Parts: sequence; C-alpha cells; structure tokens
Amino acid sequence: MIKELAQDLVDLIFDWGYIGIFFLMAVESSFIPFPSEIILVPAGYLASQGQMSISMIMLSGLGGSLFGAFINYYLALSLGRKFLKRYGKYFFIKESALEKMDSFFKKHGHISTFTGRLIPGIRQLISIPAGLARMNIVTFSIYTALGAGIWAFILTMLGYFIGENQELLGIYLKQITIVVLIILAILGSWYIYYQKGIKS
Repeated sequence: MIKELAQDLVDLIFDWGYIGIFFLMAVESSFIPFPSEIILVPAGYLASQGQMSISMIMLSGLGGSLFGAFINYYLALSLGRKFLKRYGKYFFIKESALEKMDSFFKKHGHISTFTGRLIPGIRQLISIPAGLARMNIVTFSIYTALGAGIWAFILTMLGYFIGENQELLGIYLKQITIVVLIILAILGSWYIYYQKGIKS
C-alpha cells in the first residue's frame, strides 16, 4: 500500500520533470521522511532511455537537497534555540549543552555535516544540530552539497545502469551503503587521529 502510494506520487512528480525532482528531493532532505532512492533511481533509468539529462538530474536533485537542508537549518536556528533555551530544562538540556554544541560544530561541523549526509537515517537530521549550533552557513552549504551530491550521483548511476532490475538494484544498494559506511568509519578514525596529532 505504502509502496503504491509512493510510486503514484513519484509518477505524478515526474510528470513535472526536473521541477518534480527538485521538489521531492527538498521533501526528502527536510523533516519529512521520504526515501531518495525512489526519486533518483527512476530518474537515472529515464536518463539511460534518453528521456532525461544526468547533469540536469544532478542539478535539480542537489538543488532540492540543499533547499530541504536549509529549511531544517533555519527552523533549528530560529525556533529551536529559543525553544530549548526556554523549555530545555524540562528535557534535561541545559544552556551549557548548547554552548558545547556550538563549540563542537565550530571545530568539527564540516566533517559532521559531510559524513551525516551519507548515513541513512541521519542525512535528513544532521541539518538540525548544525542550525542549533549556528554553524557557519557557507561551510554548512559546501559540505552539505558535497555529501548530498555524492549520494545523488550514486543513486542516479544505479538507476542508469541497472534501473530495470529491481532485485539487483536492492542488492547493489545494500552493498554500496555498507561500503560507504566503512569508508566513513575509516575517514572518521583518520580525522580523530589527525585532531589528536594537532593537539599533541
């Protein structure tokens, strides 16, 4: 039932072309959970059939991802901090915790944002702590674009080469996700080691 509704929505949006991709990716990147696989994989397949342009898919997909991320960022920045300062004590969140978050994102916001955009279940949420911590908007934009761009490219290419084979698509997507997580774990370990080297 959910898959049918999602497919109907995708079919409707794809009638709108690249604007539809932009809109759906904005939804996926904001606070509304929506899997990007059912947006970019079909778009990649349409590109393999000559019905869409990969460069335009990437441009509209990345633009939508950034737009959705900015929604979360600015909501957290404008409303989230006020809410937590006023009611945070009821959730055991002290103002000192916000100050620590500010400090953390000032030092490590770039790597946190980049890796967060590549982790399933976190990619939509990483913009919220970045906004709460008042992370530099230029830095936030650059590393959000890098992470979102890599993931969008992976999904678009999957659709381009094996979009018709749903079973193979599921296997490859799972394998790619595992590889990405392993690479991020290695990157994170190197980053921690590098930071310790700077401090020592």
